[in-house]
Amino acid sequence: MILSSQSIRSRMNLSREEGKITLEPYAEESQQPASYDLRASEPVVIRRNMMTLLASKEWVELPLDIAATLRCRSSFARRGIFISGGFVDPGFRGHLTLCLYNCGTEDVSVQEGDRIVQMVFQQVDTPTAGYSGRYQDSHGVVTAR
Repeated sequence: MILSSQSIRSRMNLSREEGKITLEPYAEESQQPASYDLRASEPVVIRRNMMTLLASKEWVELPLDIAATLRCRSSFARRGIFISGGFVDPGFRGHLTLCLYNCGTEDVSVQEGDRIVQMVFQQVDTPTAGYSGRYQDSHGVVTAR
């Protein structure tokens, strides 16, 4: 089941409670009916025919019963930008490193704070263990390890 904006807001972690979703800093203008738009942490130019890594401005924490998929916003997709590596495991915490590829004909400029990727939250039916991989607690862009 995909979470609605009402469900996302009701699961938001405003006082560091366990079992809540953390998106810090949260921006109401990024809240969509069934997703949240992650913002660029810094300005970057995504060169045509090149892949660029960009960190989300938001620090993300997911509880054990929530996973998320990442999808490129259509306004960037129309310019040739695609995202790869778009799944966030339950229990993840950190900045997300967005792998963006420009298959368009022109370079695309992204400004700090631009809403670039949609994060869609899904309920996990039987939560068990959460993410504990090497990208846990990542800050900024993290290259392949």
